[in-house]
Amino acid sequence: MNSNCPLVIAEAGVNHNGDLALAKEMVHVAADAQADYIKFQAFRAETLAAQSAPTADYQQKNTGARDQQTLLGALELDLEEFAVLAEECARANVGFLVTPFDTDMAAPLVAMGMDRIKISSGDMTNLPMLEEFARFGLPMIVSTGMATEQEVGQSLAVLRRAGADDVTLLHCTSLYPAPAGAINLRAMETMRRNFGTPVGYSDHSVGDHVSIAAVALGATVIEKHFTLDRNMPGPDHAASLEPAELRAMIKRLRETAEALGDGVKRPAAGEAEVARLVRRSWHARCDLEAGALLTRDNVVLKRPGDGLPPHRSPFDHRLKTAVSADTPIHESDLGSVASS
Repeated sequence: MNSNCPLVIAEAGVNHNGDLALAKEMVHVAADAQADYIKFQAFRAETLAAQSAPTADYQQKNTGARDQQTLLGALELDLEEFAVLAEECARANVGFLVTPFDTDMAAPLVAMGMDRIKISSGDMTNLPMLEEFARFGLPMIVSTGMATEQEVGQSLAVLRRAGADDVTLLHCTSLYPAPAGAINLRAMETMRRNFGTPVGYSDHSVGDHVSIAAVALGATVIEKHFTLDRNMPGPDHAASLEPAELRAMIKRLRETAEALGDGVKRPAAGEAEVARLVRRSWHARCDLEAGALLTRDNVVLKRPGDGLPPHRSPFDHRLKTAVSADTPIHESDLGSVASS
């Protein structure tokens, strides 16, 4: 695979609506789209949110739920169900990834084969959790939605002190959907420069064009929500890609990465033949005999570029051999320079 290609995470999130059968179907959609990973979210509603915690505006609009516990309780999967999904991922040949919102769930998920840990934007400032998760010694991907640069720096310092030496920071805008004016993709480059880490993008915008732009800016990871059907009930379906869109996005991401190349300015494979055909060289305007003096009246620059290149002036040379009209003049045709 091209070294520019980003790691692509198809974010199932809670778009399975708490239904294991739907989650298994999503595994195969992600695999068919050629995602590197499918990612779920592991939590227990009662330990994640207080009973009084209200839902965000978009959650209330999309579900009608007014408190987070009620909303999240309907979207839970337990560890036994995640074990089934891990096996399904192995069969489908797609990576198994889960964002653990409950510290007690992390170790069992790692034991199921999870080979990296994803931290959500909401828990980026949960320093005790970061410290605990860093001790697994796995690569870490940290979303930074809602965060200031100072907060990102503090979290990264905690991770590094706890032994995390492979951290990727994902720029993110925690709005669903995120409007273009709020995305600020250049912040991704700022984090790469200031923190010396790989960076990526967790995309909550509509469509796939912002993810493609992120790859062009050097994103090494792209995370994007998908759903089986945007019309399904639930908090995140409306801002998610449907299966055909996910497949098309991943294809475009990889084409964009391939198009970036290595940055060396040189002809691409096959361009030499095109150059021969469309560049010009010196040609005879008419039949020229051996000994003819070459001047602007009897030579002209034409395609193809088989003869003397434009920068090699034939003027004032005498021909060593005859040259037919409309054929290239070569270095070997040039004789002595006429004396003035």
